[in-house]
Amino acid sequence: MGLHKFSRGIFKKAGLCTSAINQMFKVSGVKKGDSACDVGAGAARLTLKLAEYGLHVCAVEPNDAMRANGIRRTAEYKNVHWFEGVGEHTGMEESKFDLVTFGSSFNVCNRQEALMEAKRILKENGWFACMWNHRDLSNPLQKEIEAILQKEIAGYSYGTRREDQTEVINQSGLFGEVVYVERTVIHEILAKDFIEDWKSHGTVQRQSKDKFDAINEEIRKVVEAKDEEYIKVPYTTRIWMAQVK
Repeated sequence: MGLHKFSRGIFKKAGLCTSAINQMFKVSGVKKGDSACDVGAGAARLTLKLAEYGLHVCAVEPNDAMRANGIRRTAEYKNVHWFEGVGEHTGMEESKFDLVTFGSSFNVCNRQEALMEAKRILKENGWFACMWNHRDLSNPLQKEIEAILQKEIAGYSYGTRREDQTEVINQSGLFGEVVYVERTVIHEILAKDFIEDWKSHGTVQRQSKDKFDAINEEIRKVVEAKDEEYIKVPYTTRIWMAQVK
């Protein structure tokens, strides 16, 4: 279990656990020089890890601003190339990649169509992997915050991003046995910044509507009651991966 310190922006900056990504590389058997397609690459958090490992990466991102940010962040890597596309229609060549990844993006796709597209662009025996970085809700502080959300927002939901993806992958009939990888890293953030970051939590804001400010006030009281300068926030990286049949 790793430990990382942040001064601001935990929700935006909390990265995927390196040991989880390394396990994904080990299971898939990819090696330096192999090809990967990172779908929904966003600001390149996963793309960078693929590039640093030595893979040739095609990063696919539909949002112009996010893609521009990703291009800037990966500018020093000659093994990364960026393209406009979506999970269901990447625009990539058939049978091109050894690994196709969805980092916090599989849940915003039509998942069955995205799986068909992944199968199309993967080589024989290639691997599909989808993953998310989740706050560990079993942590005592996170439990308290979760209780606030559930109390104040009727039917509060994280959507499919916190679901087990095994059955979805199995339903496609395109891949073999699903391999699940889970690793945890602890991020430390200044308590005042942790409080402030909740004010930009889009999922909570969308579902809470006029209760958003009151919820943030409750979270502030819970955090300040700990009387700690830094708050430890455990994040768990969860990966579901499977090989093309």
